[in-house]
Amino acid sequence: MAPLALMMTSREEIEMKHYMAIDQYGGTYHGLKNPRKDLLERFGRKKASKMYIESKTGEVRHTGYVIAGLWLTVYEVSAWSKAR
Repeated sequence: MAPLALMMTSREEIEMKHYMAIDQYGGTYHGLKNPRKDLLERFGRKKASKMYIESKTGEVRHTGYVIAGLWLTVYEVSAWSKAR
């Protein structure tokens, strides 16, 4: 059996997802790898409430967090692909 260290992949080999958040006033927060944890650290808070929206089909979706009175909508950041 291979040692555990050889079986694990490094974090660099796994493509990490990156996120950003926009508050209700248009403020932006970039470079989030774990949105909830990173935003709590930036605002020096310990609690966050989840924020939801209801779609036209009636589906309820988690869209972000309410932290320190700010409504923060979280978006996944992805690379632009060139048109061919």
